[in-house]
Amino acid sequence: MKKIAVYLALINLLTFAAYGIDKRKAQKNAWRIKESTLLLLAAAGGSVGALLGMQIFRHKTKHPKFTVGVPLILLVQIGLAVWWVLR
Repeated sequence: MKKIAVYLALINLLTFAAYGIDKRKAQKNAWRIKESTLLLLAAAGGSVGALLGMQIFRHKTKHPKFTVGVPLILLVQIGLAVWWVLR
């Protein structure tokens, strides 16, 4: 259980940072992180970091792929966690 908690903490920090870096790059018209990578990070367990990054950095908040997709990913992850605990 401890390994899962450490993994989730790290993936969420990484995802949050990726959203911040991508926002900064967008403002400077520089190289960007692919949208698929940002969504993959959320799906890999970083959905909370993605949601926080979207809100704090005001990034990807006008894209339905993110405004609908990331919360759906989080709901699926919560459902899986509940199933795992109750099985």
